[in-house]
Amino acid sequence: METQRLILIVALMITTLLLWQSWEIRHGQPIQNISYEEGAKPLQPADESVPEMPPEIASAKGLSIETEQQLTPSAEAKTIRIVTDLLDIEISSAGGDIRKASLLKYPIELQEPDKVIRLMNDTMPRLFVAQSGLISRNAKLPDHHTVYEAEKSEYRLADGEDELKVNLIWQNEEGIRVVKQLTFKRDSYEIDIDYLVENRTNKPLSLAMYRQLQRGDYSIQGENSFIYTFTGAVVSNSINRYEKIQFDDMEDWQPEHDYAQGGYIAMLQHYFTSAWLANDGEDNRFYSKALSDGRYVIGISTAEKTLPVGESETLHTRMFIGPKDQERMELASPDLRLTVDYGILSVLAEPLFWLLRFIHDILGNWGWSIIVLTIIIKLCFYPLTDKQYRSMANLRKLQPKMEAIKERHDGDRQKMGQAMMEMYKKEKVNPLAGCLPILVQIPVFIALYWVLVESVEIRQADFMWWLNDLSSPDPYYILPLLMAISMFIMQRLSPKPSDPIQEKVMMSLPIVFGIFFAFFPAGLVLYWFFNNLLSILQQWYVTKKVEAGG
Repeated sequence: METQRLILIVALMITTLLLWQSWEIRHGQPIQNISYEEGAKPLQPADESVPEMPPEIASAKGLSIETEQQLTPSAEAKTIRIVTDLLDIEISSAGGDIRKASLLKYPIELQEPDKVIRLMNDTMPRLFVAQSGLISRNAKLPDHHTVYEAEKSEYRLADGEDELKVNLIWQNEEGIRVVKQLTFKRDSYEIDIDYLVENRTNKPLSLAMYRQLQRGDYSIQGENSFIYTFTGAVVSNSINRYEKIQFDDMEDWQPEHDYAQGGYIAMLQHYFTSAWLANDGEDNRFYSKALSDGRYVIGISTAEKTLPVGESETLHTRMFIGPKDQERMELASPDLRLTVDYGILSVLAEPLFWLLRFIHDILGNWGWSIIVLTIIIKLCFYPLTDKQYRSMANLRKLQPKMEAIKERHDGDRQKMGQAMMEMYKKEKVNPLAGCLPILVQIPVFIALYWVLVESVEIRQADFMWWLNDLSSPDPYYILPLLMAISMFIMQRLSPKPSDPIQEKVMMSLPIVFGIFFAFFPAGLVLYWFFNNLLSILQQWYVTKKVEAGG
């Protein structure tokens, strides 16, 4: 009975978690129900989005800061399209900003494979763009409003080519020349970006490079609104490996120190991310802004440099635009994989994901991999669950005596409790013995939940028959129904609660859970259902063994 109460508590905890997630979605992350861009408002340049010169860590005193008016771009910008084997990108000749980015290997819906995820977009309110530029104290340099000269309007990575370079050129009458070069690679979501700066003036040139992501606060198309995942900004550097910033906090957020080395800034959403990656050992200043029209900026700028007369300098940076594929992200920047956010149970979730991926590498199917992982977890907990089921079987044997005590002390709960305790002592049964195994397993269950929810590798993964997308709810509700039936069978194998009200609550749980799980990803329900099947087999075996005197 104590085990029954504990199960009830766990059910209430899960219900509370779901209600909290729902509250977060509705109040913590304001959702704008938005269709695609038809008739949407294009992004208007805003000078407030240009960062100020970073504070000095080297000598550059006496240099003046460029005014915002001088940074206003021309309206002559052109669109340049770049298509690789993984990305379909549109950049603007104004700043060379990445204005649109589609992920060619990730359709929004399986039924429409040609309609792929557009991760970045330059129209309000589904705004998400990547901007970069140069700023100076004593000269005009190209920021993300400045119009470059482009060689072509379209680039395509041809068969047999591994690399594609796009050059944008800007120069002024004073003798400053800047070439912004974007390099795309085959089978890669990384983009190399280089600024080649030549100072042909008659005075030293101060310069710093900034990179920023500008995004609106909106939910992504096709996302399961029943599951909460973080959407917002992330900062990572040598001081703090991973710091999440909610959109509402971006106006006031300040870094702990003026400068930090390495790391990245990113905008996250479920399954996908875009990030600017800092160079190892490079000093960067991190900043955030809340602009007008619901736009938010997270950015980094390098420390100021001085380029002598007649010299040239190359400033290098990288971007990652793609799925939160842990292998790819770890190759791009080791801490970028932290954007797959398993929460406080990462210490359990990370080895679980490693094991799940290892099994998948052998079997080649995520559905069977989940089943095999469930078996492995079940075997690991077998000694604990064996003790739990033995305790429940012993209580089940005492059911007639418990009913007799209940009838004898009907209406006097104190005497009934005393009689129950005397009986447990006489029969050498501990009703709490079944609680510890459940408590130990709960963190593992929750960690696995986040593994299945956060892993883009399982997104739209096929299993068998009608289950061709393990990241979406079962379209025919077959798995939730089977799971509810399995919970009902488990209850029939367990001792009945002595309290009639508690018994009615317990009997309703399979229905409640069945309804909840109808909205959960099929991969999660598959795990829970198969775990229940194994539990039923083990509980049935242990119960028969105990009843036979084993």
